Amino acid sequence: MTESSKLTSEERLLAAIAYGESSTRDQYEEMAALASVMVRQMKARGYSSIDAFTTKDKNFSFVRTDGNARYARLMKSVEKVIEKSSAMSDAVRAARNAFSGGVDYSNGAYFWDGADIKSNYKNHAKVKSGIHFTDPAHNIYGISGSEKTKILYKIAKKKVNGHVKTVKEEVGRYSWAYESTAAAGGTIFWRYGQDWVTATRAKEYK
Repeated sequence: MTESSKLTSEERLLAAIAYGESSTRDQYEEMAALASVMVRQMKARGYSSIDAFTTKDKNFSFVRTDGNARYARLMKSVEKVIEKSSAMSDAVRAARNAFSGGVDYSNGAYFWDGADIKSNYKNHAKVKSGIHFTDPAHNIYGISGSEKTKILYKIAKKKVNGHVKTVKEEVGRYSWAYESTAAAGGTIFWRYGQDWVTATRAKEYK
């Protein structure tokens, strides 16, 4: 790294998060996708920096607080050490790519999962909410989709033949909450399905 490309604190933090959250396959595309999701979430939630985002929303990326060794390694490493590590150098490149609006390998994702979606499949929150693979190539862990049509209703009062009756009206339906957008390394990337967003009136980033 030259003096002109000296790491900023934000670049180091995002690189460390991407490096820490990614699998040990050390794939650039995976780290770049993770970094892009972080920047997208930061902007969607109204934060001006990754530091502010991950300080306030501690539940989005746990590597800052859970003792993640990879995260700690990049945060503590001097730039010469980072430069000598192809994996950490790629993490920095991934962070800079995300900040500059470069190639988004997550394909518009707001969320991700690693191997725990397979090991904890039955109890996994996303699986319980409903997951759908839009492309078989995204299903890197060979798990089943958990699609199931759910209909949402509201209770309304209507006049029928001069009498007020309580009726149940459908307000929306969906078959899954999360749909895959991409997969890279050991990570599956997700966004909310449009039917779910419409039916629940949810924000696409929360």
